[in-house]
Amino acid sequence: MRKKVVSATEAIAILRDGDTLCCSGFGSNGVPVELILALEKSFLETGSPKNLTLLFGGGPGDGATGGANHLAHEGMLKRVVGGHYGLVPKIGKLALESKIEAYNLPLGVVSHMYRDIACGLPGTASKVGLGTFVDPRLEGGKIGSKTCEDIVEVIQLGGIEMLYYKTLPISVAFIRATSADAEGNLTMERETLTQDVLAIATATKNSGGFVIAQVERIAERGSLNPRRVKVPGILVDCVVVAQPENHPQNLNGTYNPAFSAEMRVPLDEVAPMPLDERKVIARRAAFELLPNSVVNLGIGMPEGVAAVANEEKILKYMTLTAEPGVIGGMPASGLNFGAATNPDAVIDMNQQFDFYDGGGLDLACLGLAECDPSGSINVSRFGPKLAGAGGFINITQNSRTVVFVGTFTAGGLKIAVESGRLRIVQEGRARKFVNKIEQVTFSGPYAASIGQNVLYVTERCVFALTAQGLELTEVAPGVDIDRDILAQMDFKPIMNNPKLMDARLFLPDPMQLKDALLSISLVDRMQYESAKHTAYYNFAGLHVQTKKDVEDIRHAAEALCRSVGRKIAVVVNYDNFQIAEEVVDDYSAMVKALSDQYYTTVSRYTTSAFMRLKLGEALEGRGMAAHIYETPQEALASGAQG
Repeated sequence: MRKKVVSATEAIAILRDGDTLCCSGFGSNGVPVELILALEKSFLETGSPKNLTLLFGGGPGDGATGGANHLAHEGMLKRVVGGHYGLVPKIGKLALESKIEAYNLPLGVVSHMYRDIACGLPGTASKVGLGTFVDPRLEGGKIGSKTCEDIVEVIQLGGIEMLYYKTLPISVAFIRATSADAEGNLTMERETLTQDVLAIATATKNSGGFVIAQVERIAERGSLNPRRVKVPGILVDCVVVAQPENHPQNLNGTYNPAFSAEMRVPLDEVAPMPLDERKVIARRAAFELLPNSVVNLGIGMPEGVAAVANEEKILKYMTLTAEPGVIGGMPASGLNFGAATNPDAVIDMNQQFDFYDGGGLDLACLGLAECDPSGSINVSRFGPKLAGAGGFINITQNSRTVVFVGTFTAGGLKIAVESGRLRIVQEGRARKFVNKIEQVTFSGPYAASIGQNVLYVTERCVFALTAQGLELTEVAPGVDIDRDILAQMDFKPIMNNPKLMDARLFLPDPMQLKDALLSISLVDRMQYESAKHTAYYNFAGLHVQTKKDVEDIRHAAEALCRSVGRKIAVVVNYDNFQIAEEVVDDYSAMVKALSDQYYTTVSRYTTSAFMRLKLGEALEGRGMAAHIYETPQEALASGAQG
């Protein structure tokens, strides 16, 4: 058996001029620093390897000079295909200056490309990216004048318009784990994320490439628990034990055992946010949270939504997620973004994007940088600054509800919150609501065409997306519409008597959001999506105790159906639904009457086996087909077939 544990210098000697290198790492998390530094040293001392193609997903860097920024040397890189450039600014600078060929693709697409490369497929097909800058009818994801080859094309697949992203074989992969044995089996017990290391390793081996793993320690052969082995040794060619300073959990240099599930920490000790513009915005976005919902929060301003949810004691009623694979807990912020404190689960990033792309997100809250009259958003490129799309496109195109959050203007904005009113002390120098955005990262027209629910939340007002563009729907108390809103925009939004934003947003005390969250009005629980001719009834957490409760549901459903004016399909979420035994028959009779008069199909789901049995028997007693599904995906599929 050949020796797999080697030095970093010995490992990177395998690279040749013109190779395609894939580097793992999500932002500052799990970056294989030892291997990157060894590769840079070789190039600076010998001029080789040169003309490399670099493939990465989450931009493995620290936003300054660390991580993959060490590879940003002219001549060393020829081409780069990346998902996010915000934390690898030195590589982004080479791209913008056209010193290399460069592409920015959606992070979820890059993540899925690894699997497709492993399968030997020539490309990845996805609806993600339609109408955005990666659509070849706009920019095709190209960065800089040196980038000419088209790697994205529009195709029809099964009668559906999609984008086709060409894959490329991988010559060498840099991946990272915690422990390895002499056979190259890898475990990741001290890492914040599992990332896509398995998919990358598989893709590389099946490309005829070479997999190099950086670890912090070596275990005895056969001593690793096979159920904890993330990457089997058959996929690993060599292992490098890193110097401790080159193997931090993330690039801020500290180790947090709550990120790696070594321990759980009390979240009650997290200090509340100060009452400023960030908290006002986060509070308003938190109004969109629903019980049992699955939520994605982006980096930056959206992070405040998690802090508000924690302060309001409602985190346990929903599941927060982040795109690299964390589910549950409280997503981390700043350089720690991508990790989570006290997560319930950590899955591979490509699996997380399976869930996201398939419509698993109830709500996504992401940043607002530039917005045009159609509701399109740019967060990816601003003159000499290249942030990149990251997971933004996947998330915003596939979440049922999207809330964009950000201050109304940028650069020097100062506000005061006084006695429940907002006052603009100093206006920001840069406008965000402009006639033309530099790059389309989110397409308002595409979202409107599929009936997506989209809000734009600022400290002074709220907009909603309509088929005709942005509509001003809410205004903060103390704000003058003409002076503080219209005069600070390049265009005039649709206006139909906007209402005042909730006064609780501007008061120092907690908003008692828990009470409101668990007592959602029936009107708010029943939403109709005209594009799908389907109503969604969110009965999660609803308690039906009396005949009046039954009649209230009947009246709310009748009002919605009459407003539509035609029979519709209905999907009902019964998670944590409770009903008193004495009103089950009344409830079943009410459901049958509604179904006969207003519904084409009804699909129901709940994770409670008891409720599936109880409701199912009651409805069947009324002569109704009453299969109740376990997941929303099954219920939606049933409704589509019906």
